[in-house]
Amino acid sequence: MKHRNFLVVGGTGFVGRHLVTALAARGASVTVPTRRRERARHLIMLPTVDVVEADVRDPRALAGLAAGCDAAVNLAGILHGRRASAAEQGPNRYGPDFAAAHVELAQAVVGACRNAGVRRVLHMSALGADPTAPSEYLRSKGIGERAMLAADDLDVTVFRPSVIFGPEDRFLNLFARLAALTPVLAVGYPDARFQPVYVGDVVKAMLASLEDRASFGQRYDLCGPREYTLRELLRFVCATTGRRRLIIGLPEFVAYAQAWAMEWLPVPLLTRDNLRSMQVPSVSDQPFPFGIRPSALEDTAFRWLGVSGMRERLPQLRWKARR
Repeated sequence: MKHRNFLVVGGTGFVGRHLVTALAARGASVTVPTRRRERARHLIMLPTVDVVEADVRDPRALAGLAAGCDAAVNLAGILHGRRASAAEQGPNRYGPDFAAAHVELAQAVVGACRNAGVRRVLHMSALGADPTAPSEYLRSKGIGERAMLAADDLDVTVFRPSVIFGPEDRFLNLFARLAALTPVLAVGYPDARFQPVYVGDVVKAMLASLEDRASFGQRYDLCGPREYTLRELLRFVCATTGRRRLIIGLPEFVAYAQAWAMEWLPVPLLTRDNLRSMQVPSVSDQPFPFGIRPSALEDTAFRWLGVSGMRERLPQLRWKARR
C-alpha cells in the first residue's frame, strides 16, 4: 500500500471503527482525532492507531493533525441537528449543526490537507445528497460534497452510500430494539425506498480506491444488491429477531406530528428532517465499484440480529421463503 500514514476524521464512529481497523491490519499508521478519548477504547488498543484528543473544528489543530500524513479520510456526519432559523432563506438552508459537521468541516479538511501537502482525500457523502434536496441533512451533505470535489488540486474521491448496516449500526438495530418494546410499529413513509449496503463492503470500496488514479475526482454510489421499502425492512428485522409485529403506515400529517414529538427526546429517534430525507429514494442503478460484489442483507444481518432456537427461527425461514 503506497499510502502509509492516515488522518481519519470521524474515525470513532460506526464506519470509522471498521475502516481504521482495516487500515491498521494493513500496517498503516492512523491518527484518529476525538473530543473524548475514553470513548475510543476500541481503537486505542490497535498498535498502529493514535487516538488524539482534539477539536477538529479548530483549523490550527486540524492542520497539525494532517502534518506528516499522506492521505486523509473525512467520515464526519450527523443525522440530527438543530433546524435552520425562519430568518434564513434560500435553497441551501440548513441548521448550524449540519453546517458545522457537513459543510464547514469538509472545507476545513480541504484547507488542512492543502497546508500539509496531503493530496489524497476520501470523503463520505450520502446517496441523494444535493444542495436542492428537501432535507437539511441532504442539502448540507450536497454542499460539503461539492466543496470537496471543487478542490481540483487534491486527489479526492467521494462515496455516496445508501443506508449502511452492520453489527453496530443505528438502523437495523434500532428497529430490533423497537420491535422488542412494542407489538405495533407505526412509521411514516412506509414505502420509502432503500438499498442497504454492508459496512464491510463500504470499507472495501474505500481501500480499493486509494491507489486507483481513475477514482480521482469521482463520486461512487454504494448500494447493496437489492432494493427494499421501509415496510419490508421492518418485516425483515421482525422475522430475523423471531418477533411477529403489526406494521402500520402513518398518514403524512400524523408521521410529522410523531417526528415532532420525538425531537423533544434527549436523543431523538426520528426528526421531521429525517422524514424529508426519506422523500428521496436512497437507491441507485450504478454497479458497485472496483469489481466488488456487495453482500446481501439476508446473508449478512442474520449473524448479529438472528436467534438460535428452531421455533424462533421459523419467522426467519418464512421471510427468506417470502411466505
